[in-house]
Amino acid sequence: MTTPQISIRNLCVDYITDAGDVRAVNNVSFDIGKGEVFGLAGESGCGKSTVAFSLMRLHKPPAFITGGEILFDGHGDILKFNDQKLSSFRWSEMSMVFQSAMNALNPVLTLEEQFCDVIMHHTNLTREQAVRRAQGLLEIVDIHPDRLQDYPHQFSGGMRQRLVIAIALALNPKLIIMDEPTTALDVVVQREILQKIYALKEEFGFAILFITHDLSLMVEFSDRIGIMYSGELVEVAPSKQILETPYHPYTEGLSSSFPPLTGPKTRLKGIPGNPLNLLDVPQGCRFQARCSKAHNACFSQSTQLRQLEPGRLSNCHLYNK
Repeated sequence: MTTPQISIRNLCVDYITDAGDVRAVNNVSFDIGKGEVFGLAGESGCGKSTVAFSLMRLHKPPAFITGGEILFDGHGDILKFNDQKLSSFRWSEMSMVFQSAMNALNPVLTLEEQFCDVIMHHTNLTREQAVRRAQGLLEIVDIHPDRLQDYPHQFSGGMRQRLVIAIALALNPKLIIMDEPTTALDVVVQREILQKIYALKEEFGFAILFITHDLSLMVEFSDRIGIMYSGELVEVAPSKQILETPYHPYTEGLSSSFPPLTGPKTRLKGIPGNPLNLLDVPQGCRFQARCSKAHNACFSQSTQLRQLEPGRLSNCHLYNK
């Protein structure tokens, strides 16, 4: 991995509910190198988006960041930023492509208004200069600059996704968080969007935190992948290795849940049972009830992410020997 652009250390996020406190992210640690695409995969509700919102400090009650550090290259711990510093940091150093492009765009404002709002808030550009910058951003994502006067509903799903990416690029950030950027798009448009994102990364040199539950898609796009289960990071590995030689039974289950595109037809295995109820976390490994390889240590000893070999980490008792 290259020099870290961002380092997350022992991040904890709790939700305060009437039924009790829920730890949605539990001591999660990983780095993203400069210019690297780091994928974060797992089932719905495993904590992927909660991690992403933590990096941008976007959580609102009942969610609270209760522990850890988020160290951004040259800026210190993001969790210690005051409101003024945080406001100037967002979008200029780190931006985010949200899960639903239609919800991320304001339906009653033209694109010009939305682009200029971001650009003029963070720079000293005049309105005219901001419009020219917005026109250039549209051209970067292959949308005609004359469309600046249009509203979000006048664009297709794939075009709206590209618009959100263009806004995220407005201030040349060093890291872009992409939370399910191709959700609800057909496979052809998915491919076009990912190709455009990768081409832009190569051109501008930013790093990407790429979040999805689709492991097969992530392997094609990411340099390294972290697997999350029930709020914990259970494995980290280079993207190709994580499918070929997974070091956690949950990763094996995820990879066997997708049909292969080539070769003989095989029955999909999937993962038995349901995701863990975070109000009732068992002693030992959180995956124990769904794991066919669980043994005595899994029910009594807590797990910890450890390095097994260079670039490979796992918190499974089977491999942590």
